[in-house]
Amino acid sequence: MLRYKLLGKSGLRVSEICLGTMSFGQDWPFGADEATSHKVLDEFADAGGNFLDTANKYHNGETEEYLGRWMQDGRRDRMVVATKYSLTMDHTDPNAAGNQRKNLMQSVEGSLKRMKTDYIDLLWVHAYDDDTPYEETMRALDDLVRMGKVHYIGISDTPAWIASAANQLAELRGWSQFVGMQAEYSLLERTPERDLLPMAEHFGMSVTAWAPLAGGVLSGKYTRGGDNDSLRKNGNSEKNRTSDNNLAIAREVDAIADEIGATSAQVATAWIMAQGYRFIPIVGARKPEQIRDVIGAAKVELSPGHLSRLDAKTRIDLGFPHDFLASEHILDMGKGEIRTQLDQRPRA
Repeated sequence: MLRYKLLGKSGLRVSEICLGTMSFGQDWPFGADEATSHKVLDEFADAGGNFLDTANKYHNGETEEYLGRWMQDGRRDRMVVATKYSLTMDHTDPNAAGNQRKNLMQSVEGSLKRMKTDYIDLLWVHAYDDDTPYEETMRALDDLVRMGKVHYIGISDTPAWIASAANQLAELRGWSQFVGMQAEYSLLERTPERDLLPMAEHFGMSVTAWAPLAGGVLSGKYTRGGDNDSLRKNGNSEKNRTSDNNLAIAREVDAIADEIGATSAQVATAWIMAQGYRFIPIVGARKPEQIRDVIGAAKVELSPGHLSRLDAKTRIDLGFPHDFLASEHILDMGKGEIRTQLDQRPRA
């Protein structure tokens, strides 16, 4: 059975793995039908999962409708439902997109109606909108919390400086603050370590990592046989996820999985969970057996040796100013040799 964590600085209990639902629906070229989606949800709930991640944009609202009908059998209050707004729901309406108050209010009303519920547990700002002042967004989000239609708020796919400034403003004004940050994070995408993850740590936000399997590359489907050439042409080439270097990383994941008797998907997901208490992988599934497999990651313990091997294969350069400030020359110039006698303050 899955265990639970506190989300950010809140008292909200969420399962250590979050079920992403972008593959539920058939309005887009890919996705599971409603009956299959409900079976995936049943598998997740039966394993103790209670944290569901969706968005109004997924399959143009169909995903939220699937969830709403599934939750009608007395499941709503047991689930922690997170949805998102920002992306356009009507390409002909200039105000049906963005993070301004009008789109926020109408998006939330639409989500509530589709999911047949009176409240949203966690509302994510889906993506940064450089047309809307973050001050407007934060005040409008706080209004929704005070109205009881939203319980908690989070920030997704946004530069660290914007998320930081918005959360600091909310703290100063006594408004609701972000309890979570969502970003693409995996063994193939570690760039959030430059600024997003330190920002989340500073504010005590949970980090929900989407695409922990990097579009399936870390599941073994490109490295354990099959029609690799055709697979590499579908879905991952635009991000170069199936480059030779990335496939080498995937093979290292495969090797560790074989050593410990786990699947590749479980090892890649367990790596996210091993980054610390605040990290929660968002896993997707179009079939019940897929979610059953990934849930097994909760029982996988990667040794320090395994983590060291994966880190050596995937470590990134943090770039300026991080590498500059961490250099021995600058440390000596800035703090003097006495720094070697200074015990560092424990991080929160």
